[in-house]
Amino acid sequence: MTPASPPLRRAVFLSDVHLGARHCHAAELADFLSALRCKRLYLVGDIVDLWWMAQRRARWGAAHNRVVEALHALRRAGTEIVYIPGNHDRPIRRFCGLSLPAMRVRRRAIHVTADGRRLLVTHGDDYDAATHFGNLQEKFGDWLYYRILTGNQWLNALRGRVGLRYWSLSEFLKSKSGAAERYIERFVQAGLDDARRRGLDGIVCGHIHRAALVQRDGLVYANDGDWVESLSALVEEMDGTLRLLSHAGKELAEVSPRLRVSHDVPLPKAA
Repeated sequence: MTPASPPLRRAVFLSDVHLGARHCHAAELADFLSALRCKRLYLVGDIVDLWWMAQRRARWGAAHNRVVEALHALRRAGTEIVYIPGNHDRPIRRFCGLSLPAMRVRRRAIHVTADGRRLLVTHGDDYDAATHFGNLQEKFGDWLYYRILTGNQWLNALRGRVGLRYWSLSEFLKSKSGAAERYIERFVQAGLDDARRRGLDGIVCGHIHRAALVQRDGLVYANDGDWVESLSALVEEMDGTLRLLSHAGKELAEVSPRLRVSHDVPLPKAA
C-alpha cells in the first residue's frame, strides 16, 4: 500500500534550531522537515548558532547535513523560504532585504493568514531590553541554563535506551521557577504590545524557548518553540487554523480561524 502523503500546510514557522551547538536536536528536526509539505516556511531566527561556533567547538554531523538537505528539498519542491535572523545568527542580518537563490532574508515580516489576520513575524530578541535583568544575573542564568540542557541531554539519552519518549527536563524546571515564569510573561506582553502598536492581529516569535499558542485581548501570541528543548513548530492550515505541533506531529495547541474560507486562497507575498 502506498503511504499517504503528508498534508499540505499553508505556512510553517520554526526557530531556535541552533545548528552547530551542542544541544541541537538535529535528527528530530531532519525527520520533521523530511515529512513536511508547505507553501511557505519561515525560519524565525537562531537557525545556525554562529555565536556558539565562534565561542566554542562546533558540533556538526550527519544529522545536521540532513537538515540542510531537507531544506533544499523543500525549496526544490516549490516552498518559499523566508529567513528572519535572530541574535545567535545576527551576522546574517547584513543580508536583510536580499532575495538569495534559496531564500529571502528579512529583519521581520508580516504574515497574512488565510482568514485575513496580519501577524508580525520576528525572532524576539528586540524585546530583551524590556525583559532582562542586570548583566551579572544574565551571565549566571546563561551558565545555569547550559548546565540544565546538558542534564536534559543525558537524561533523554537514558530514556531513549529504555524505550521512553523524549521529555524536557529544562521545560519542567522552568515551569516550576517563579522567576522564569515572570520573565516569560514580560516577554509575551512585550511582543503583544509591539503587535498592537503596529495595528496587527498578533505575533509569531521564538527566542525564549517556550512554545505557546494563545489568544489574549483579541490578539494571537504564537511562539513556535525551539529544537533544543520543546522540539516544536507552528503551522497554518489551508483554512487559517493555527496549530502548535511537536516534532512527532502531536497537536499541542490550536487557534481556530476567524471565518471559514475556501482552500484556494492565494498566499500573499511576505511583507
